[in-house]
Amino acid sequence: MKLYEYLAKQMLAEHGVPTGGGIVCTTPEEAQEAARKIGPCAVKAQVLVGGRGKAGGIKLANTPEEAKARASEILGMNLKGYIVDKVLIDPQLTIEKEFYVSITLDGMAKLPLIMASAAGGVEIESVPHDQIVFSHVDVTTGLLPFQAREIARKIGLTGDLAKQFAKILVGMYNAFKKYDAELVEINPLALTDNGTRLVAADGRFNVEDDALFRHPEFPKVEEGTELEKKVKAIGLAFVQLDGDIAVMANGAGMAMGTLDVLSYYGGRPANFLDAGGGSGVEPTAQAFDALLGTNPKGIFVNIFGGITRCDLVAEAIVQVKKAKGINVPLVVRMVGTNDVRGREMLAENGIQAYTEMGEAARAVVAAAYGKEA
Repeated sequence: MKLYEYLAKQMLAEHGVPTGGGIVCTTPEEAQEAARKIGPCAVKAQVLVGGRGKAGGIKLANTPEEAKARASEILGMNLKGYIVDKVLIDPQLTIEKEFYVSITLDGMAKLPLIMASAAGGVEIESVPHDQIVFSHVDVTTGLLPFQAREIARKIGLTGDLAKQFAKILVGMYNAFKKYDAELVEINPLALTDNGTRLVAADGRFNVEDDALFRHPEFPKVEEGTELEKKVKAIGLAFVQLDGDIAVMANGAGMAMGTLDVLSYYGGRPANFLDAGGGSGVEPTAQAFDALLGTNPKGIFVNIFGGITRCDLVAEAIVQVKKAKGINVPLVVRMVGTNDVRGREMLAENGIQAYTEMGEAARAVVAAAYGKEA
């Protein structure tokens, strides 16, 4: 379960991590009162999605009246599929440098893994591997201060800043262990006050679902956009992404491979959708209909029929086309059980199906963007 930023910061603060002391608000009037206490502030949408700033979910305010106005703009907005119902009023920070630090679980090593970098403020996936410090924690001893200080040294912190970083990292680990976390992340860990103080300017906290029974103190946080909830209610695995080519595949591995191949040829996947190995015509048709509702530039259906019958998938696609029409480029790759009949059914309804995944991916990119991949 993912927790909102304000909850993540509350748990970090409990363990000695400086967070700035923000105040969560649900109305513009509350935001105004919070700004009276805090002063110049940042009004931050509380949603379980990244990239809030670029999407207009973080705005600065220098007066309580400005805070009220900014909160009015943010509350109720649809931010990447999430409706904002609360904001965090955080003190404005003059940031001189941004660092990244997180603790997660390394499934291969079966140990907590610390990742830290002097390149903070951006997605860690975009930071070169050689600019990230990796360090496992021995669960029998826990994170020891000397290990935390060594990590601080490797990302360029010395003296009092190294001591501050070590204290923050030990606090993060203690919170990680106490609350059965999958991920505790601070990005950015901001260097402020003329280079003399480190503050958690943002925070993420993901808790292991199977451990929630041990933590009744957590509020139930409902995850997922409205579209994600709609598709999951059908019984299918679905994650909304930032791209514009909708994807349907059968099996989690096939879906992930489809995203990779689509990206390789220049496509931007709009979602991950695992249609499963035995979904019937109606659930598949409902999921396909939901994809159309996102107004994509194209749709890529990639089916490798084992348990899944290709003719049933084709029937679902044809059903949606006849009922609502498909007004965007649709490319289908279909091989496996009853694939010949499936491709025939699609051809009879003006839909071309491919047998090679790469060829199909190139075709949908060309059709969606009007250029060859």
